[in-house]
Amino acid sequence: MSPEERLHYEARVRTRQAVIAVLAGVFLLLASIVSLAGPHATVSELTLDLITANKRSVLDVIAAVINALGSLTLAATLVYLHGAARARNAKVQPWLRILAIVGGVAAAIAGIGYAVLIAVKAHQFATTGSQTYQEAHNLTSGSGLVGLQLVGQASALLLAFAFVLISLGAMRAGLLTRFMGYLGVFAGILILFQIIQVPIVQTYWLLALGYLVSGRWPSGVPPAWQTGKAEPWPSSQSLREQRAQAAAARGGGGRPGRGRAKPAPTPAPETVGAPAPPATRAGTPKRKRKRRK
Repeated sequence: MSPEERLHYEARVRTRQAVIAVLAGVFLLLASIVSLAGPHATVSELTLDLITANKRSVLDVIAAVINALGSLTLAATLVYLHGAARARNAKVQPWLRILAIVGGVAAAIAGIGYAVLIAVKAHQFATTGSQTYQEAHNLTSGSGLVGLQLVGQASALLLAFAFVLISLGAMRAGLLTRFMGYLGVFAGILILFQIIQVPIVQTYWLLALGYLVSGRWPSGVPPAWQTGKAEPWPSSQSLREQRAQAAAARGGGGRPGRGRAKPAPTPAPETVGAPAPPATRAGTPKRKRKRRK
């Protein structure tokens, strides 16, 4: 695809992709808020966890569905950004697109499946049996729950890996500013190592990306979105050299620099035959007075 064809395609789907990115951030934030609502166990104990899960099973399923929508829209956003970066820089690996798709779909399926299965197990524990620890352990140690947990962890790893590398590739192609590129790397890492339960960094990055893709970035979109070619950001050494060249060019002109000392003025030549300046008291030698005897 030529740069002109790519720019035409991006102009056609710009609004749609901006909406998808914004929805991804909203879905992820809303899912975490719903999961924090409702009753929660104050003590981490298996039997108490199942009884509490039975009370909030509807909220957990709703949060899982919303989070699944967030994972799918996040994957769609990463796929679009990967396509834009690869069209401008062939060094961007093509298999990153597959990682984003597989990670997003697997995370959506595993999240909903785990929430539904936990709701069924919690309802069974709360309504039947003697509600002992052994019964709770038998219900939660089945292969279904363990398998869904493993799939969820693997999908999170794939999404995080794709998030980090696609953000770096887009930054190197000039599609993302350095701030947005490194923030995307940090947001991808936080998928695996959650500091807080609310995904503030991921939500901010997705909302900012949607605003950038829409073409309404306050300082103007990066040049790569307009040329269809890679526009790498200059390195810090290049910026220093440019500043040094600019300073040298300013100093080489007729105007003296700010830090230079002005040359001393040349005294005017004396005119031949001009009268001598009058003698002053300060310039006249003092005469010795004779002492009177």
